[in-house]
Amino acid sequence: MTDRNQRARRVVLLLTLVRIVAAPVVMAVVLVAPVGSPAVTAAAVGFGAAALTDFLDGRLARRWNVTTTLGTFLDTTADKLLVAGVLIALVAVGRTSAWIAAIIIGRELVILALRGLVASEGVVVRPSVWGKLKANLQFVAILLAIARLPVHVGPLYLDEWAMLAAAVVTVVSAVHYLVLFSAAFGDKADASGGAV
Repeated sequence: MTDRNQRARRVVLLLTLVRIVAAPVVMAVVLVAPVGSPAVTAAAVGFGAAALTDFLDGRLARRWNVTTTLGTFLDTTADKLLVAGVLIALVAVGRTSAWIAAIIIGRELVILALRGLVASEGVVVRPSVWGKLKANLQFVAILLAIARLPVHVGPLYLDEWAMLAAAVVTVVSAVHYLVLFSAAFGDKADASGGAV
């Protein structure tokens, strides 16, 4: 491996680690700092920056051709830690509902388990548009819930509407992936995932 490839891998890994480190830091601030405080504003900015690394590390890994199995695992793990961790903190301080958090976290656990199951059969299920839309909506909704801007749309805060939208798309994404997984199991001979 060339020095350039090693440097590229380190940059991609660093971006992924930003999300892993950001999760407990943002959680701590959400749990102890009042809405509207400078600390919460900083946490919202930090969460937004961490969410952007999700887009950057995958894009750079593909551009520099340094994708690895470990990198893909860490990337997925970092996303789940950031989303699940901050959601739990938001539930604890009453800025989102437990049932929305259960839908989002439950979906991630189910799809993660199913991905591992189909991978053991030699089948690859590619990320879908619904999965990417789900991730982006979740990041936006969580960012808004951290900040909790004093903006009402009807009976709910803006972030509560965003969280509801994220929950709906999360369910649609789960159904979509379940259909893909069933198709993958139906044609195990195609290990490339082309059947889905």
